[in-house]
Amino acid sequence: MHKAPDEEPEESLTVTPPKKWAAGVPAVVHALEYSLQETSAKNTGVTLLTMNQVGGIDCPGCAWADPSPGHRHRNEYCENGAKHINDEATTRRVTADFFRRHSVSDLGRRSDMWLNQQGRLTEPVVKRPDSDHYEPISWGDALGLLAAELTSLDSPDEAVFYTSGRASNEAAFVLQLFSRAFGTNNLPDCSNMCHESSGFALHQTLGTGKGTVSLHDLHHADLIFLVGQNPATNHPRQLSALEQAKSNGARIVAVNPLPEAGLLRFKNPQKASGVIGHGVQIADRFLHIRPGGDLALFQGLNRLLLEAEDVRPGTVLDHEFIAEHTSGFEEFAEHTRAVEWEDVLAATGLTRTEIERVHEDVLRSERVIVCWAMGITQHRHGVPTIREIVNFLMLRGNLGRAGAGACPVRGHSNVQGDRTMGIWEQMPDSFLDALQGEFGFDPPRAHGLDSVNSIRAMREGRIKVFLALAGNFVRAAPDSTVTEEAMRTCRLTAHISTKLNRSHTVCGRTALILPTLGRTERDFQAGGEQFVTVEDSMSEVHASYGRLQPASKLLLSEVAILCRLARRTLDGRADVPWEEFEADYGAIRDRISRIVPGLHDFNRRVARPGGIRLPNPVNEGVFPTPLGKALFTRNDWEPPHLPEGHLLLQTLRSHDQWNTVPYTPNDRYRGIHGSRRVVLVNPQDVAALGLADGRHVDLVSVWTDGAERRAEDFEVVPYPTTPGSAAAYYPETNVLVPLDSVAEFSNQPTSKGIVVRLEPTGTPAFAG
Repeated sequence: MHKAPDEEPEESLTVTPPKKWAAGVPAVVHALEYSLQETSAKNTGVTLLTMNQVGGIDCPGCAWADPSPGHRHRNEYCENGAKHINDEATTRRVTADFFRRHSVSDLGRRSDMWLNQQGRLTEPVVKRPDSDHYEPISWGDALGLLAAELTSLDSPDEAVFYTSGRASNEAAFVLQLFSRAFGTNNLPDCSNMCHESSGFALHQTLGTGKGTVSLHDLHHADLIFLVGQNPATNHPRQLSALEQAKSNGARIVAVNPLPEAGLLRFKNPQKASGVIGHGVQIADRFLHIRPGGDLALFQGLNRLLLEAEDVRPGTVLDHEFIAEHTSGFEEFAEHTRAVEWEDVLAATGLTRTEIERVHEDVLRSERVIVCWAMGITQHRHGVPTIREIVNFLMLRGNLGRAGAGACPVRGHSNVQGDRTMGIWEQMPDSFLDALQGEFGFDPPRAHGLDSVNSIRAMREGRIKVFLALAGNFVRAAPDSTVTEEAMRTCRLTAHISTKLNRSHTVCGRTALILPTLGRTERDFQAGGEQFVTVEDSMSEVHASYGRLQPASKLLLSEVAILCRLARRTLDGRADVPWEEFEADYGAIRDRISRIVPGLHDFNRRVARPGGIRLPNPVNEGVFPTPLGKALFTRNDWEPPHLPEGHLLLQTLRSHDQWNTVPYTPNDRYRGIHGSRRVVLVNPQDVAALGLADGRHVDLVSVWTDGAERRAEDFEVVPYPTTPGSAAAYYPETNVLVPLDSVAEFSNQPTSKGIVVRLEPTGTPAFAG
């Protein structure tokens, strides 16, 4: 067994020049090194050779789609996927002795990386009201304690049921069914904090909250935009799809405040050219945009398209598509023609020539896809930005046909599947009616609490019980101090988890940790060995089969924990066969097949290689908006006010990080080694602010209400960010984002576009 570290590693920052390419042999070496530090060579072989294969383990790392069966590489995974799956498969264990040695207070002082490195949780534990230690508790007592707290509430709405995108479809469906049978729609999830703006914008304009493209579309596009995303770190297998698109003649435009290595060149380690050759240039154009300037960019492109149509009537816009399938074009066009170039250039930091060259690329392309991620969604104007992207796609009919469309790239492995299964505080009546018809109870109809509103309700004392199905809510949420104080107001907090994380150290009066099987592990129930299903970013639902022996004999599956809790809590109040669901997950899928459109005959169809592609009405020429058509929109925006001496900060992930959990203190592609408390600043701004390489500073965020928040002791690293902007890692910088700073319409926290000043606190420390 690999021993967990007892002490925190000493931080010593070293900075090297940013890499000019991603993946290649180093990615293979780093993946294997990390995997073998965590688990045995045998387990590493099992996980890597079965990951993303038919009959194997679906990668828990991200939601990128798999190639169709017969077209998958034997090693159909990336560096980060290999790290994540073997981080779960670790041989390190957290036992009762660990909790005897470490108080909750002690754990609260530990880093996120140290907590994760302690290994897999092995038995349920409880922190009693008068104790600072977790101690073992039987499953019966743990679930009894949780059920008693739930049934003692004055209202079901005093409970919150949070879900992470790591949960399976089956577990997510059972959780939302339990929550609604209990009587509440308080179902916040991680999508509230990552792609909520995508869902709102696409629902408003197209009538569906999901992307419209497939891998086949991506492979055969003429022009692909990558906007506000970093594939090499957050969804590396996308680079293989982009490589395929390039080989088929596609051009790629990268739009980002930082020149990310994977957007420059990709060396595919699965090919000889990626091992001994120069690889493939990914971005044909790189637009070094200011954070938040993407809305202005697409408004500028849309104005150019309208003006090109004026010059060459009938040759630029798709008038047939616009007339037959859209509404609001005239109002949109009037608004767009009034957009001032001075405003566009000021917001984007680009030249008109740069934008016009991209416009020329658009005119030469019949099939265009726009991909985006949290660099778009986590701005105050994230929803209007995505609506403007939809306007751009509609002008030339780039929706509902092959090789074209909208592609929100989701990060968590089943975050989209959670929504399909009903994990949303605002599910439509059609879904709730189907639940009522299937199970014989009337689900609550009032909208519940999302993540931000759940924190507000906890802070106000209106939430007594918080239950999390996977995830690390405390570290994923904004306004860290406020979030932690809010969590501590609860009577009981409970987390269904595989490993330790920060949320386990921020306890209600009573706290439970309920350890569960990971996706890598074999799951035996009364009905035999089970599999689960997930849905990727491209609406493909497929099976995932555990391959390893469980980390402990005391682990229960997510489904088993939830079904047993429901039986104890509801006491027959709903006609739901919880015991049957626990015994055979196929019984859950049978019920899903009668509730979720597109999943009819679920058990039979998902067992086929490749699984099920859920239908998207847009690809059938159907737009389920109130008008029955896709909607052009008018989108206004205000650039953030930057006082003299301030910068616009964006938060981001390091390469050695999965969601909120760093695996190491390194960010290889950006040249950062040994520390995460760094702020990347354009060299011009470093000089203008009178700072120096390695100067220690506090990051102080400034908000319109005059309130300030502080993240202490970061080292300045000169880096080619857009002038006037900076970047730093989350979750360390979540403290800078007020709870009330949210995106319009979607209520998503604004972790991009944070106005900050850098206050010097120390002296240079790192070696260059």
